[in-house]
Amino acid sequence: MSMGMLIAFSAMSVRAQQKAPSALLPAKEAATQQSKPIDLSLHAASAPQLGPIDLTPHPATAQQSGPIDLTLHAATVPQPDPNDPSLQSASDEVQGVARWVADSGDNVGLPYILIDKVNARVFAFNRAGQIVGAAPALLGMGRGDRLIVPNDTQMAAMPPRVRITPAGRFVSRLAIDSHGKELLVLNYDASISLHAVVKGTPEEHRAERLKSLTVDDNRISFGCINVPEPFYATVVSPAFTNTKGIVYVLPETAPASELFGFHAVGATSVSGAQQGPGGLNARSTQAVPARDAR
Repeated sequence: MSMGMLIAFSAMSVRAQQKAPSALLPAKEAATQQSKPIDLSLHAASAPQLGPIDLTPHPATAQQSGPIDLTLHAATVPQPDPNDPSLQSASDEVQGVARWVADSGDNVGLPYILIDKVNARVFAFNRAGQIVGAAPALLGMGRGDRLIVPNDTQMAAMPPRVRITPAGRFVSRLAIDSHGKELLVLNYDASISLHAVVKGTPEEHRAERLKSLTVDDNRISFGCINVPEPFYATVVSPAFTNTKGIVYVLPETAPASELFGFHAVGATSVSGAQQGPGGLNARSTQAVPARDAR
């Protein structure tokens, strides 16, 4: 075959390939697979990240000599203000947990709330560990720190002794309940949340209980934490909007240091966090949209 015919034949092959319809590209794998469940657990990477450090010399500092000290000094660690009247009125247990969270960074740069069940009080802190508000609270009627009934138990089938507010460390976020009300979810499966006080039945007098000077009448709920409406609207809701945070429910049957695993001042030993269903878990519970408030 002559060289001219070979060249002509090659040109015809190229034109035929150019006119042939393009094969459909396979669909991207991500478009054909079902979405995986959203992981709402707290990871270290979820903490707000600092931007890159600018080490470029500026006119005011260009003449300085010696290495730049980038170490973190103790004075830069945020501490709860001991002179804040809200924190001064708190129990030793609350103040100890507040110091531990600030020192250890256990809140991972997120807003957090401490709930003192013994004294029926709630203390809210911002990301930097500064207290931003405190308020009385209504809690579960039952005394204890662990849920002792299945999560699907109907409220009408729960006698007062099992209506417990579980203790623990809860990764929490805002959600909407079945009545369209906003609340802060602690444990979705057990329908445990923190929310503005609900009306309840007339004989419960929930609003009046929040205003009383004693804590004996603050045990009335099915396990949820009820707080005054102004406190929820001006402190809780803004702090947790567009972010998740941590809620620490202090135990009433054991020292908080044992539950959360830190060394309390004057303590001789630390047993670590108690694990188990229904509370008393220092690393429980992911929060998802809530079902209802109680």
